[in-house]
Parts: sequence; structure tokens; C-alpha cells
Amino acid sequence: MKDKKGSIYTINFALISLSSLLFSASYNMLIPELPAYLSSINGAEYKGLIISLFTLTAGLSRPFSGKLTDTIGRKPVIVIGAMVCLVSGFLYPILTTVSGFLFLRLLHGFSTGFSPTAISAYVSDIIPKERWGEALGIQGLCFSTGLALGPALGSYIKLYYSFDVLFYISSCIALISIIMVVGIKETLVHKKTFSFSDLRISKNDIIAREVLPSAIITFLAYIGFGVILTLIPDWSDHLGIINKGTFFIAFTVSSLLIRVIAGKISDAYGRIPVINIGLVILFIALILIGYFNTIRGLLIGAVFYGLAMGILSPALNAWTVDMSNPNNRGKAMATMYIALEAGIGLGAFFSGLYYQDVISTIPLIMYICAGMAAVGLFYMLCRKKL
Repeated sequence: MKDKKGSIYTINFALISLSSLLFSASYNMLIPELPAYLSSINGAEYKGLIISLFTLTAGLSRPFSGKLTDTIGRKPVIVIGAMVCLVSGFLYPILTTVSGFLFLRLLHGFSTGFSPTAISAYVSDIIPKERWGEALGIQGLCFSTGLALGPALGSYIKLYYSFDVLFYISSCIALISIIMVVGIKETLVHKKTFSFSDLRISKNDIIAREVLPSAIITFLAYIGFGVILTLIPDWSDHLGIINKGTFFIAFTVSSLLIRVIAGKISDAYGRIPVINIGLVILFIALILIGYFNTIRGLLIGAVFYGLAMGILSPALNAWTVDMSNPNNRGKAMATMYIALEAGIGLGAFFSGLYYQDVISTIPLIMYICAGMAAVGLFYMLCRKKL
């Protein structure tokens, strides 16, 4: 499936990257408005569960998506994840109780448990090894573009329309992401027909031990992301920002500017130096977000945060692929994503639990997240000695 000349700019790569953008936009466009929506149905005290329930099922589904990616193929798993987004968007206007909403957050989480795992495996299949960092950087750039455009679009829609319209448009975007991958070629050579026995998961199917170092750093780095998804909408409102997606635009634009460059540098000079630099910038970013109580300060922090994640994401993805067993690449990517979802989910849950709509608690929470980045850097520096 790989181009003999080593080119990464193929139709299949373009389609999978565009699908990735639309997929991430579909579910993330809801994030800035869900806290207000939950308050509107008398569920304000459950704001910490908006992200944590989503990431719980995303994490629980990773072993299944990893195994299915390595058995029935990359393409079907990508479609399954996007289908969950499509269905969930249409159910939000129907299940309008707090319990119904929380159930849908659990259901919706399955989407990110499936599609990203298979997308990463697919990209690594069609790209030459020496350009994995660059390619995963570009694919991650598209995914992050969706993460940025989604919240901005979602907040814009809510300003002029209703929550129901927002949910329906989310479903439509998920449908388009499915259409993008209908024509791509499957890359798994020895794929099997699905059987229910494929859903039997043993302990050996859950974690790829060879990629645990990248999983540990991913976990520590993404704790802060769970906190940001949970608290930044309220923090933005506190600072007087009308469009709650503004922070996400600022951090993603800066992320886009650095991703491809960081991926190329990691291909040339190694993953570990790039990851260390990313952790240092992440520490600075979270301190800035907590320290400044102004719109300008928040946006400066967002830019630094985008730089950090734009450096870390492609390097961590490529490092995971580097260490993975080619025959179990789906499981390896699933392991990294389990760590990612665990970091986001725990960050969201505990920050929401501590926050309780008390704005003055947010800076301390950000400083704690910065401490997690420092722990990650310490681990990287001491890893060979441990």
C-alpha cells in the first residue's frame, strides 16, 4: 500500500485525514455548550461527568477496537466510530433528562474509542516508516483542526439557533466523515470476517506492554486536556469571552503551525528530545492559563498550550508506532489511546468534582496539571535509569 517513492500525499491519505477532521469536529463541536445544556436540564452538579463519562467508554472500548482493527480491518472500525457519533447526535434531543444525557455521554464515548485507533493504524500502514512522524503530524493536524473548528462552529450555531439544531448538525458532519472513507482501500492484508468471538477480550488483548513508556507520557500530558475541556468554557465566560470556542481556536491554530515541523524533526532527530521539549512547554502553558486572569493572558496560555500539544501529539503517536509489533499495531495504538482517555477522563472528573462552579478554584487546578507535566518530564529524563 505504500508508495514506492515514499510519498505520503496520496488520495487515501487525503481522504482519511479529511474524515479525521470531520469526525473530531462532529463530537467536539458540542463541548463548549454542553455545560450550559446540562444546567438547563437541572444537572449542573454533573458537569464533571460530561467529559469523564465520554472518556470512560472510549477507554473501555479501546481493547475491542484494537483487536477488531487487527482482525476485521481498519476501515470497518473507522466507520463504526463515526456511526456512533451520527446516532448520538440524533438522540440528544430525544433523551432530555439528566439520566438520559449521562447515558448518551457514555454511548457517544464509544466513537472515539474506535475511529482514532483505526485511523492511526491505517496511516502507519500506507506511509513509509521514515516519514511516520511527518504523516502522523499532518493527520493529527487535520484531527486538531476539527477539534478547533468544532467548538467555534458549535458556539456560533448555539448563538443563533437551538441546542437541537446543534445536535443535528453534529450528526450530519459525522455522516460526511463516513462518506469520505467509503472509497478508501483496506490496508489489513489478512483480515477476517467478523464473528462474536472477536469480542472476547483476554488480558493479553488489552495492553501492548512494549508501548507502555509512550502510554505513561500520554496519560500525564492529557490530564490537563480533560481539565481544559471541562473548565475552560466556564473560565472563558468568567473572563467575558462570548464565543466559548475562542480558546480552542487559539490553541489549535498554534498547534497547526508546529505539528508538521515537529513531526519532521522527530523523524530526523528522534522522538524523545521532541517529547521532552513538548513537556517543558506544556508545563509553562498550564502555569500561564492558571496565573493570568485576563482574556489576553488566557489566549497567550492557549497559544503555548497549542504549541505543546502540537509537538507532543505526533511525536507520541510515532513513538508508539516505533515500539509496536507490526502484527498488533491496532493493539499498540489502542494502548496509547487508553492512556489518553484515562488522562482526559480522570482530569475531567476530579477537576469537576473539586470545581463545583467555584471559579476561584480553577488556577490551582491548572497548577496541579502543570505538576503532572513535570512528573512526565522527570520520567523521561530518568527512564533509562528506572
